[in-house]
Amino acid sequence: MVDLIVYSFVLALVALWLWPLMFNLKNLDYLASNRDDAASESVMFQRAKRAGANFQESYPVFLALAILSIIQSVDVASLATYWLILRVLYMVCYTAGIKHVRTLLWIGSLVCLIMMALALI
Repeated sequence: MVDLIVYSFVLALVALWLWPLMFNLKNLDYLASNRDDAASESVMFQRAKRAGANFQESYPVFLALAILSIIQSVDVASLATYWLILRVLYMVCYTAGIKHVRTLLWIGSLVCLIMMALALI
């Protein structure tokens, strides 16, 4: 389970920093500046930022459940793995603008969190 928590940290780094950066490479001069003036943002960059913001909403719950499962010796590794996979797919679908699939992926990741919580009861 510890390895899944480490993988989730990698996903956090990608979702919150690297993924949006990939869609904002045209503004590297701006990013290296004092950012006194606003830079133009592409639609893909804005979507990637929103996907990252959504990740931030569920990530603390995932971490809490993962750590509690270690403390209580409850095996939820498969659910945690599914959550990670669904979050990666969600990020890609959100950025690509695939809205209905994105919603299903989000629901799936929420179900994983609920099932992780129920396993701890």
